Amino acid sequence: MSEPSASLQHLRHRVVREPGNALAWLQLADAEFEHGDLAQAEAACQHALQQAPGHPEVLARLGRVYWKQGQLQSAYDALMRAATQAPRHPGIAVWLAHVLEDLGQAEDALLAYRHAHALVPDQPQLAAYLLAWQRRLCDWRELPALARQVRQAVADASASVEPFAFLSEDSSAAEQLQCARLRARGLAASTQTLAPSPPAGERARLSVGFLSNGFGAHPTGLLTVALFEAVARGQPRLDLHLFALNDDDGSLIRRRLQACTTLHDVGGRSHQQTAQAIRAAGVEVLFDLRGWGGGGAPEVLAMRPAPVQVNWLAYPGTSGAPWLDYLLADDYVLPPSLESCFSEQVIRLPRCFQPSDSNRVVPAPPSRLSCGLPPRASDGAGTVFCCFNNSYKLNPRSVDRALAVLQQVPGSVLWLLSGPGHADQRLRAHAQARGIDPQRLVFMAKQPHADYLARLQLADLFLDTDPYNAHTTASDALWVGCPLLTTPGQTFASRVAGSLNHHLGMAEMNVEGDQQFIATAVALARDPAALTAVRERLARQRQQSGLFDMDGFAADFADTVARIARR
Repeated sequence: MSEPSASLQHLRHRVVREPGNALAWLQLADAEFEHGDLAQAEAACQHALQQAPGHPEVLARLGRVYWKQGQLQSAYDALMRAATQAPRHPGIAVWLAHVLEDLGQAEDALLAYRHAHALVPDQPQLAAYLLAWQRRLCDWRELPALARQVRQAVADASASVEPFAFLSEDSSAAEQLQCARLRARGLAASTQTLAPSPPAGERARLSVGFLSNGFGAHPTGLLTVALFEAVARGQPRLDLHLFALNDDDGSLIRRRLQACTTLHDVGGRSHQQTAQAIRAAGVEVLFDLRGWGGGGAPEVLAMRPAPVQVNWLAYPGTSGAPWLDYLLADDYVLPPSLESCFSEQVIRLPRCFQPSDSNRVVPAPPSRLSCGLPPRASDGAGTVFCCFNNSYKLNPRSVDRALAVLQQVPGSVLWLLSGPGHADQRLRAHAQARGIDPQRLVFMAKQPHADYLARLQLADLFLDTDPYNAHTTASDALWVGCPLLTTPGQTFASRVAGSLNHHLGMAEMNVEGDQQFIATAVALARDPAALTAVRERLARQRQQSGLFDMDGFAADFADTVARIARR
């Protein structure tokens, strides 16, 4: 096993020499945290507390460790004590906000983010945290000013903001590359790579690894499980290894994944231990199935545990990272004109890059009445438009064009996924300000996946968002027979739904601009026969197009992985 970094070793030796030095223990806690060894970070925090009881900086570090360990109440208690003692410390306020998010105290988290930003309004990182959380809560106050501040910081390279949150901004692919590179640069500078692995000898099977925190009832698990089953069933040349950063959630998806792959539970391990587990499994091609999406482990990828590493599926954009060699895409989601905005070498599948679970069981739908939906009428009244994208994708532009559709289709409703905090109330207030009865916005609480699919069958037309559109949600809608209307843009994240439509053979549902989007939705709602024809065509294409053919996907995937490995 490789040695810890020189700086970490130095700090470990220092606390042995100076066991009464609280600052030394605090610095060690930070270093252990950054290396992903949470148990050692917690121990260092406890030693620091013994030397400096009740010190807010120490309590804050301990709270951050508890948060990463999933001990949310302990994290909250420690950070609240720290914030009480240091009410003007913006870092403590931000860490407290993160914990409040995960505790489901959404509006309190907003207050904490606002407090941190108010303390240091010129700090773009704090503006980025506030901006991202306001988007989740559909709180659009001062949104343009915050967005300008964050985009300017990326342009100036004056701050490293989270690339995943930046995907929701109205930015170009070039700006997204700049944002990702800034994030990757800082991580690369603090990460020590593993020693090169010895050349692999001739093997009967190609060892392929996948690193993610989504191996369970999670969008990543839902998208990949049927593909992995098809690979295990029909592509014996690939030996699949899943490295699960998340604990076993007891779900059916997790059991299916365990049955068709070798699943390594690496949750709670340090970054170095996880990298060593990948190296020990002899992985030749490693896929990063999380990227900058949060909850992943880019630090592990930065150590280079595999000779070839690939960005695929979960993060819809470029990593900007020198440790990812390739990006797996398709000809629609990433046209050649965008390749210069990607740090990876682009490899394209001959089909849509996004697999899906073709074994999903769709229960019978409940009644419309039980879901708060109106009865259908022949004149378009009662049309159910839906958008079950996450709340952070519901920006003013996307919501306003959906409301414009409602304005022109009397009696129709917009069915949305209920958001955190007061997001639903804010959206209804926004609708009322646009002259729309707020009760025409209907909200669905989060459901178990099968129950969600059952309800989705009641929707007539999915109205997508821009610039971050439906991904897993788009696949779900098309699978149950709900057509999806989208406006593909000029970034990866804004072209995923369009790619699904394109490869499904429903290219007419990819339209240009908001006016055509509104006109198409209105025309379909006013002409029930035309809408029925679209839905019938979707049902045929689902069977004939190959979009949901996971055996075919498995063959193409195996060919592509073998080609990547040879390179």
